[in-house]
Amino acid sequence: MDDATTDRPGFLRSDTAILISLALFEFVIHVVANAAGSYGYFRDELYYIACSDHLDWGYVDQPPFSIGVLWATRHLLGDSLVALRILPALAGSCVVYLAGVTAKELGGNRFAIVLAACAVITAPILLAMSSFYSMNVFDEVFWSAAAFLMVIIVKRGRLGHWLLLGAILGLGLMNKIGVLWLGAGLGLGLLLTEHRRWLLGRGVWLAAAVALVLFLPHIVWQISHAFPTLEFIRNATGQKYVPVSPLNLFLQQIDAMNVFALPIWITGLLSLGFWKGLKPFRLLAILYVAVFLILVANRAGKVEYLSPLFPVLFAAGAVAIERFSQVVRWHWLRPALLILVIAGGCISAPFAITVLPVETFIAYARTLGVAPSTPEKKEIALLPQFYADMFGWEGLVETVAHAYNTLSPLEREKCVVFANNYGEAGAIDFFGPKYHLPKAISGHNNYWIWGPRSASGEVVIRLGGSVEAMRESYREVTQAGFFYDKYCMPYENNMPIYVCRDRRAPLTDVWLELKHFE
Repeated sequence: MDDATTDRPGFLRSDTAILISLALFEFVIHVVANAAGSYGYFRDELYYIACSDHLDWGYVDQPPFSIGVLWATRHLLGDSLVALRILPALAGSCVVYLAGVTAKELGGNRFAIVLAACAVITAPILLAMSSFYSMNVFDEVFWSAAAFLMVIIVKRGRLGHWLLLGAILGLGLMNKIGVLWLGAGLGLGLLLTEHRRWLLGRGVWLAAAVALVLFLPHIVWQISHAFPTLEFIRNATGQKYVPVSPLNLFLQQIDAMNVFALPIWITGLLSLGFWKGLKPFRLLAILYVAVFLILVANRAGKVEYLSPLFPVLFAAGAVAIERFSQVVRWHWLRPALLILVIAGGCISAPFAITVLPVETFIAYARTLGVAPSTPEKKEIALLPQFYADMFGWEGLVETVAHAYNTLSPLEREKCVVFANNYGEAGAIDFFGPKYHLPKAISGHNNYWIWGPRSASGEVVIRLGGSVEAMRESYREVTQAGFFYDKYCMPYENNMPIYVCRDRRAPLTDVWLELKHFE
C-alpha cells in the first residue's frame, strides 16, 4: 500500500467529522434539556400550534413557512415538548455546521473551523433560539446559508449557485420578512464593492426572480387581507418594544453573543472590511453594517434581528485569528481563546436553555448579579420574560375549566372563552380538550382574523380585568375563579376569571372594534 495513502487521516479524524460532531453536540444538548428539565411550553409555541390548525399563506405576524413545517412535525411526531423542539434543535445544529464550513471556505483550517463552530454553540442568543419552536431559528439557518452561498459565489460562482441563493432568500422570506434586510444588505454590498459587475449579469436577477416567485403567495395574502403585517409592525414598534439606542444595541450584542467571543466577531467584522486576505468578501461586512443601520433607524430593533449575521462573523474572525496566531507564532492564543469561549458559554448557558431547576436558576442569576429582563414594555418578576413565558399555562386552563364546570349543560353549549392575547388563547386551545373546554377567541393578531367562531356572547368566560369593566359589556358578571403562578409574567398573574352573561352587543357586531395587532 502507498505510504501517502497510509498516512492520510481517516474520516473520523477529518475536519468534516469534527464539525459534524460539534453540530450533533448542540443537538444533544437541546434534546436532553427538553427531555429532562424544560420549564414548559413557550407562549409563542402555543400560538404557533394554533396557527398550524389554520393553515394559510400568511398570518398577521408571520409568513407561513414555519407554521407549515410545524403542521408536518405535529402529524409526524406529535405535540409533546420534545417532539415540538426536535426541528429547532436540528436547525441550530445546521447553523453550527454552516459556520464551520463557511470558515473553511474563507480559507480556515481545523482551528478556525472548530472556533467558529464553538462560538456559535456558546452564543447565548443562538443557543436560546434553537431551544424552542419559532420562525427565528429557521431565520438563522436561511441567513447563514445565504452568507455561505455568497462566499461560494465570490470564489467560484456559477448560475446554479445564484438560483440556489434565490431559493434560500425566497424560502427565508416565506419564513420571516426580515430577510428583506438581508436582501437589501447584499444588494448594497454588491453595489459598493468590485462585485457590482454582477449586477449586469443574469445571476443576480434570476436569484431575485426566484425569491419573488416563492414569496408571491404571501404577497397575495397580504393584499387580500389589507396588509395586516404592516399594522402589526407599526403597533409593535410604537407600543410593545422598548426603544433601543445605537450604543445599547451594540452593547446588547456583546452579551447576547458571549462576552468572551467579542474578539472573534469584532475581528471578523474588521477583517471582512479591511483585511486584504478577506477583501473579496467585503460585501459581508457591508451587509452587517446595513442591517445594523436599518435597526438603528427603526429605533425598536432587537438584538435577535442581528443574530443571524453572527455565524459568518464568527467564521471570518476565526480565520483571521488563526492566520494571525500562525504569523506571530503566538501558539498560546488558540487554546486560550477556545477555553475562554467555552467557559463563557458554560456560564451563560442557564440563561439560554433550561438546564437548571427554576429556583436554582433564580439563585444562580442573583449570584451573578443578573436581574430579570424583557425587551418589551412590561413588568417582570422573578424570571426574565423568556422563561416566565413558559410558566402557568396549564394552570390557567385548569382555572378556566373550573369556571366552565360551574355552568349548566345548556350554558356550556353556548359558552366561549374570550382571551386577552394569543398566549392565553393558544393555551386554551392546546390544553383545553383535556378539560373539555371550547375553543378560545381573541382580538389579538391572527385570532382576530379567525373571528368569534359561532359565539354570540350569551355566555362568555373572560380572563382578567375588573367586575366594573366587564359590566360595561355584559349585564351579568360573576367571578368564578382566580389564577396565580409566582413564576409567570406579572400581567398574566393574579388574574380573576369571570363568567359573563347576556352581552349588551353581540360579538359579531363589535368584532371590528376588538382587533389588536401587536
